[in-house]
Amino acid sequence: MAHHHHSHAHTDLKGKNLIISIFLNILITVSQVIGGLISGSLSLLSDALHNFSDVLSLIVSYVATILSKKKACTNKTFGYKRAEIIAAFVNAATLIIVAIILIKEAIERFLNPIPIESNLVIWLSLLGIAANGFSVLLLKKHADNNMNMKSAYLHLLTDMLASVAVLIGGLLMKFFQMYWVDPTLTLAIAVYLIFMGYDLLKESTRVLMLFTPSTIHVQNIVEAISKIDPIKNVHHVHIWQLNEDEVHLEAHIDFQKDIKLSEFDVILDKIEEEVYHNFGINHVNIQPEFGKCDAKQIIVQD
Repeated sequence: MAHHHHSHAHTDLKGKNLIISIFLNILITVSQVIGGLISGSLSLLSDALHNFSDVLSLIVSYVATILSKKKACTNKTFGYKRAEIIAAFVNAATLIIVAIILIKEAIERFLNPIPIESNLVIWLSLLGIAANGFSVLLLKKHADNNMNMKSAYLHLLTDMLASVAVLIGGLLMKFFQMYWVDPTLTLAIAVYLIFMGYDLLKESTRVLMLFTPSTIHVQNIVEAISKIDPIKNVHHVHIWQLNEDEVHLEAHIDFQKDIKLSEFDVILDKIEEEVYHNFGINHVNIQPEFGKCDAKQIIVQD
């Protein structure tokens, strides 16, 4: 049965790119906090807060990447394969928490508007665009097939877009004295963070709760396996995703006759090929049965 695993070189490259992004975001955060306090810009301080959450999320992602390389042992039979899923969950949750804080701050600034030193806002937003843009490029190639890297990538992408918004706001404040733009942009950034964070939070929660992957329909798998002779019934089915690379199938199978163990091995090979090529399931655990009196429903609640 084919298995798909990331190479160590790929994981090492992810780690190096994360470290570079961490240092870049520390630089942006410190600069924007100082600049936000001096200029009085809430959107700049909100961008700094988001950048600080980026630093934390990138550190979490880096630690998860390192842990995911650790080997399994007798008291950790799956190793730390779920570390990156937990990192994705934590990072998605922090996106939403940061957004709620920003909404509160924006409302307060609407009620008590103050003039902003726009020149500092403009220059620091340009720094944010440059540094986050570079970090986004570093992580983009890893984000398509890894939930942990996607969470880090989303943090950086939303922060780059936030910096673009802050730049536009700085220009409007400089040339048109439109100071209401500052809290308006903060609200827009917050809403976007919630929008981006929710999907990732939902996706990582599904994996942590051992839900069947949304792309897999249990009934279709049962029908496909049942067509293999001499299978009589497929029941007590569990399908879950361990991480991005591993999808597991566990099931009980009734046979129409009392077959030899060697015959079962041939049938098991057919099952593995069927579910791997047509459904992307790469770990299969089958319990063979003949004439056993147990519940025959596809899903059995223990």
